[in-house]
Amino acid sequence: MLLRTIDLNLLVVLDALLTEKHVTRTGVRLHLSQPAISHSLSKLRLLLNDPLLIRQGNEVVLSTLAQNLQAPLKVILGQIETLLGQSVDFVPGESQRTFRVAMSDYGAAIVLPKLVEQLRVLAPGISLVVVQDSRLGMLEQLEHGKIDLALGVFATLPEFLCSEVLFEETFTCLLNRSVLPESGVLDLDTYLKRPHVLVSMDGNTQGEVDNVLRAQGLQRHVAVNVPHWSAAPSVIGDTDLILTVATRTLDSLPLADSLVRLPPPLNVAPFNYIQVWHQRFSDDPGHRWLRGVLRQISL
Repeated sequence: MLLRTIDLNLLVVLDALLTEKHVTRTGVRLHLSQPAISHSLSKLRLLLNDPLLIRQGNEVVLSTLAQNLQAPLKVILGQIETLLGQSVDFVPGESQRTFRVAMSDYGAAIVLPKLVEQLRVLAPGISLVVVQDSRLGMLEQLEHGKIDLALGVFATLPEFLCSEVLFEETFTCLLNRSVLPESGVLDLDTYLKRPHVLVSMDGNTQGEVDNVLRAQGLQRHVAVNVPHWSAAPSVIGDTDLILTVATRTLDSLPLADSLVRLPPPLNVAPFNYIQVWHQRFSDDPGHRWLRGVLRQISL
């Protein structure tokens, strides 16, 4: 197969097809008509001698070859973008680029409003696509090039991913004033006797607080487990529940006068909220600019 006989634009179409697994969505993503994408898919199937996309019932799945091509194709296209980016300046105000960023509802509440505000002022032509996934899911999307950035808390990262701390976060307890003892102090004994609300996207009943307690031979009772940071404070109401949550979450929400914010009666270490990207994008001018914007709004 001679390289000069191949239309390299087909690689861009192939990358989008393997990501979207849908001709129409691929057309929308690349700003091309459905017939144009269908024609490119036919050429790719002939070129690679493989169906690439296979319909199974009501869904479309990738062939074995397509699955094997997906990751290296992302790397190759990323390297090409980086190569071209060395000689082409990125001008935010003129860019029509689309960035895909993964974050939880915590990030959507704390970071997203400021990010959107800056993008509308500095780069109104840029499109931002925000997706939500588990921590593992975010890392897998980064690996396969489905997203540009992941924002969140990650204990460990693969070697091919790069990261930068955006800010340090602490914990705060939220509870109804009536739960407090007459002293008005939330001591550890009161804390352990009361039922708790835990925020866990995957339903895991063990969070950072539980790890600290377990190390001391202690345990709390988690009565309510919710997947969203933004919903957790509203659960407290007039109940005897205690929520131990990231401090900035409470800063961004209106809270009832009956609720009180107090420091936890145990030493829960702060955590770093970071941005993560694939190393293939480290030198990409547009990617560097976006990371710089996130760094600036997090100060």
